[in-house]
This record gives sequence, C-alpha cells and structure tokens, in this order.
Amino acid sequence: MDQVVTNLVSKGYTHCCFGDIFLEDLRAYREEQLKKYNITPCFPLWKRDSKALMEEFIALGFKAMVICIKSDLLDASFVGRDIDESFIRDLPENVDICGENGEFHTFCYDGPIFKNPVKFTLGEKVYREYKNPENDSEAKTRNTMGFWFCDLIPME
Repeated sequence: MDQVVTNLVSKGYTHCCFGDIFLEDLRAYREEQLKKYNITPCFPLWKRDSKALMEEFIALGFKAMVICIKSDLLDASFVGRDIDESFIRDLPENVDICGENGEFHTFCYDGPIFKNPVKFTLGEKVYREYKNPENDSEAKTRNTMGFWFCDLIPME
C-alpha cells in the first residue's frame, strides 16, 4: 500500500473516496492510514440510509454482482447473484441491505458512469474458512469464519 499511495501522491493525487456508510472504526482506520500521505479521505455516503442508497443505486441503472458472502449470515445461493429487487427481498432481516457490516461484497460492472460494461463470465464458487481474528467478539465462540466466493473471469 505504501508504494502505491506514494506513487499516486507523486502524480498529484490529494483525495481518496470511500463508500463506507456507518462503521466508525473503519472510517477512523482509513483516516489514520492516509494521514501520513497528506491524502484527504472523503466519505460521500457517510450516515446515509442503507435502504435509500440501494434503491437509488438500482434506480440509476447500476449493475453489481455479489462475489463474497459471510456463510453464517447468508447461504451459498447468494454468491454470484446480481443486486436487484429480488436479491433485496431475499435478504434476512439481520443483514444490512448494502452489506455494510461485511455480510457480502460486490463487484459493480455497469452503470450510468461506465463507458462500457465490464464483461465477464461466472467462474467457480468456492467455500473457504479463515481463522477468526482475535479482536472479533465472536472469536470466543468460534475459531473460524466461513465465506463463499465467486470467481469472475474477464472477457475481452
């Protein structure tokens, strides 16, 4: 990261935008990491309503696919799905509609700001377990955390 950010600063970059919505610790971490580079972090979605953001995202015509899910919150059928009204309806109540607590991660491949959609095909869906981080409150009850991943294979 140091090498990449130093290179960007040398090219005149002064700001970095993040899509974080409400995780205070993550915002503080990002701000602290960029401080030594004199990069100004920007959080344009900060404290906005998750449901309203997702509705706006879909209404504007953005397209995104779920590429990773936390297996204790969502089953494998969610990975590899497009974010749409059906996806939202199927989410359990304990999952943030934007995945803001790490429940899922997405890849945005098309939308009104894209010159062309990013072309890809779905690859393998893989389950992996990782050691639960020591600072995770769940670490006392579980030694591992499981995730489903969906590979995306670029097309030309």
